[in-house]
Amino acid sequence: MKAAVIPARGGSKRIPRKNIRPFAGKPMLAYAVSAALSSGLFNVVAVSSEDPEILALARELGAATLLRPAELADDFTPTVPVIAHAIEALEQDAGRFDAVCCIYPAVPFLQRQDLIEALQLLNGSAEHYAFPVVRFPSAIQRALRLSADGKISPFNPDATNIRTQDLEPAYYDAGQFYWGRRDAWLGGMPVHPNGCGLVIPEWRAVDIDTPEDWQRAELMYRALSVTEDRS
Repeated sequence: MKAAVIPARGGSKRIPRKNIRPFAGKPMLAYAVSAALSSGLFNVVAVSSEDPEILALARELGAATLLRPAELADDFTPTVPVIAHAIEALEQDAGRFDAVCCIYPAVPFLQRQDLIEALQLLNGSAEHYAFPVVRFPSAIQRALRLSADGKISPFNPDATNIRTQDLEPAYYDAGQFYWGRRDAWLGGMPVHPNGCGLVIPEWRAVDIDTPEDWQRAELMYRALSVTEDRS
């Protein structure tokens, strides 16, 4: 069996009530729940939160709910113990899961096909996690340091005279979801050193951490929706 766990705290600081704030006409949380439910991958889709309003919305959206302990809902709580808590709680009623997907709540560009392909990647791998990654637009080996007086210097002087096309590509975590094997989550295994990556386009990995991020993402989403309607 497989479960999706959406960890949605109520205490967002930079964008208050971020996880239930309307985005392009729907609560932000609705996009994660909809992608999980429509994927057909999960026996259970659950929202984990300490916030009663978020839990009530999750139930309206068709998700199961888990009341998260306060000690797992502060600004410094890592993801892995939150998912481990959810697994232990869900298995009391649902039985044992073999894989669990953590889906973050602010992911309006998440596509269900990415969830499907990442699970396939995990199943074909010896790794413990699988998650989407995006290629850096520039070679990280050619990164520059800017000092307080405005002086520029390379982080890696040895790469200064190497053509960018000859440097190894680098990738970053898209911050959308993590598929993980049950025992990896419960064992507290960190994700990045034990995972494999599904490469997705840069436009589908949009961080929404500030009001400016939100506005830009909403404009992108609406523009893409118009394009799809006309196609």
